[in-house]
Amino acid sequence: MNDDSSLDVVVGRLRAEAAASSPGDRLPSSRLLVKRWGISPVTLSRAVTVLTAEGAVVSRPGAGVFVSDRGPRRARVAADLSWQEHALTGERPSITAMMRMLAKPADEVVDLSTGYLHESLQPSKALADAMGRAGRRPGTWTRAPADGIPELRAWFAADIAGRDGPLGANDVLISSGGQTALATALRALTDPGGSVLVESPTYPGTLAAAGAAGVRCVGAPVDGDGVRVELLEEAFASSGARVLVVQPLFQNPTGAVLAPGRRAQLMDAVRAAGAFVIEDDFTRRLVHSDAPDLPQPLAADDPDGHVVHIRSLTKPASPSLRISALTARGMAFERLRATHVINSFFVPRPMQETALELMTAPSYATHLRRLAAALRDRRETTTRSLAEHCPYLTVHAARPGGYHVWTSLPDGVPDDEATAEALRHSVSVSPGSAFHLPGGSTRHLRLSYVAAATPEEIVRGVERLDQALRRLR
Repeated sequence: MNDDSSLDVVVGRLRAEAAASSPGDRLPSSRLLVKRWGISPVTLSRAVTVLTAEGAVVSRPGAGVFVSDRGPRRARVAADLSWQEHALTGERPSITAMMRMLAKPADEVVDLSTGYLHESLQPSKALADAMGRAGRRPGTWTRAPADGIPELRAWFAADIAGRDGPLGANDVLISSGGQTALATALRALTDPGGSVLVESPTYPGTLAAAGAAGVRCVGAPVDGDGVRVELLEEAFASSGARVLVVQPLFQNPTGAVLAPGRRAQLMDAVRAAGAFVIEDDFTRRLVHSDAPDLPQPLAADDPDGHVVHIRSLTKPASPSLRISALTARGMAFERLRATHVINSFFVPRPMQETALELMTAPSYATHLRRLAAALRDRRETTTRSLAEHCPYLTVHAARPGGYHVWTSLPDGVPDDEATAEALRHSVSVSPGSAFHLPGGSTRHLRLSYVAAATPEEIVRGVERLDQALRRLR
């Protein structure tokens, strides 16, 4: 098929066909247009959907697509919205970094920025089968319980802490993806105007969620062994914070794994401060096939209820499977539940039933094994390509888990300029400044290796990055 087959191009061609016809005329058949334009039937179907929504065409199943007889819509008159500048006062948290993560690069751009699995890595058939089975289950289309369906809550409790662990189904709250769970936890456990301790550097979504909750982020430095726990006691005392957000496993962006000796020290500092730790366990199912045994979550050894744990199904499955679990006990769970209900009532039951069908099917375990091998291969491809083409970049983390590597740029090359120049060379990477509090380092790049279509595409992306950086050095 032709390369010139993006949805926008096909929509434009189809719109021209409709404009050249009279109202009521039948457009050429789908078979003819697919052959003429060298496109897939799926792309053509999506283009028809776009024009149907615009009112330009009418689709009649079994008969074809016809030019609408309603005539073109009147052009909208530009409104004066300047009054909103006076009505909406005060600063709002920046979502620039998050929008960069969500933006879909142009077709010609190699994506080494996004943290979601490429479609080729997703368990697409298993997801489709699970959705089909879920749709036929009795009660799927009824209202879900506010806390989530019991079977899925029980599955998460066992997956996080084991069947004999400290967590039960009643300690689990089903939420809509990891970002929603994180925002819920921060709103529930902090007070506007207060502070929260965050790893530095950290996931941009943590900074944005804290800003939306009206709390100030205080950085806790991270090194190769995770957050520096010896600084936590002073950080809690000086900031007044009662919440610490950490990613103990393959931290984003550094890739650090919290060292065994630091786990107990972290919990000692949290207990001494009478505080909570929000454990963002987002990479638990992104382990590589050559990884050693993983440490258990902090939540699996937490008799006193200090840990609020977040586990999402989105990263190892699909960006659209937005199902996650928040686990907590006591008054903390009640706070989380209240915030969750106010924000969203409940998570749609069909999505919960689909997740349950997927997680309990043998095909999902097969998917995780294949994904673990693919992630190892992609990590090795990325590090090998960086060593060959960009030896001047310092690679700080290439751990056997997660989906990215963390690098340092040469002196005198700011990350914002490097990111912009890379995009001009058709490769997308993430600037380190997005992961730091304001005023933090601007000499890092994060490279993701899960969004590219193939390992060969990763190599092309690194070659393009080298071309871009050589212009700045």
